[in-house]
Amino acid sequence: MKIVMAVIKPFKLEEVRDALTAVGVHGLTVTEVKGYGRQKGHTEIYRGAEYAVSFLPKIKIEVAVAADVVERVIDAITAAARTGQIGDGKIFVSPLDSAVRIRTGEKDADAL
Repeated sequence: MKIVMAVIKPFKLEEVRDALTAVGVHGLTVTEVKGYGRQKGHTEIYRGAEYAVSFLPKIKIEVAVAADVVERVIDAITAAARTGQIGDGKIFVSPLDSAVRIRTGEKDADAL
């Protein structure tokens, strides 16, 4: 089992969710986060004053999947989230040692 974590642009959330549903992902966790990568934020003008926005709004998606579907999940997220512009995001994959469904007590692959 693996955890796939993706940090994407907020307006791409619905497209990514639809793409994950199409490859058989049954559930995901979404968190609103802020951060920056190579773009290091940007400047905006508000009421004539210029100020720096250091942390940009992003969406973090976490999905627990079986190891054999990780590549399909990565491909689906990449295709749906790509705009071709800086700041499209990143995908991280980590091992998942154990999972338990609280309601039934099912463990590991059965809990996913």
